[in-house]
Amino acid sequence: MLEVIVNHLGAVQFEAKARNHTIYCDQPVESGGFDESMTPPEFLLAALGTCAGYYAVEYLRARKLPTEGLRVRTTGEKVINPARIGEMHIQIDYPSHLDDHHCEGLLRAVHNCLIHNTLLYPPKIEVELHVESAPLVEA
Repeated sequence: MLEVIVNHLGAVQFEAKARNHTIYCDQPVESGGFDESMTPPEFLLAALGTCAGYYAVEYLRARKLPTEGLRVRTTGEKVINPARIGEMHIQIDYPSHLDDHHCEGLLRAVHNCLIHNTLLYPPKIEVELHVESAPLVEA
């Protein structure tokens, strides 16, 4: 099971901890933050891009093709009602020549990315609220 623990640090800043790693999340100044880290939607795009990159590199390594200079760019468009990212785009930049066979294989590999498939086949999401109850004091 994967687990991330998120703690509020103050204002609109948070830390997210997984295993022995910590990342920080913030908002731009115009949203009440300090612009010291990425926003949650940027983290989502980062997860998609790094996952796509991982699958691309695995494909290239398995075929003994160079991986140097591989670059992944992810973009997203926000929409409202409900607020979400309505469209995402993954661009793979590969600085060397690939024949058609390897181009198709590389695209197929990226389409197998765990995050890509999670977004295409969304998981069930449950939300629970746990509130520590204060003892009742009668006057």
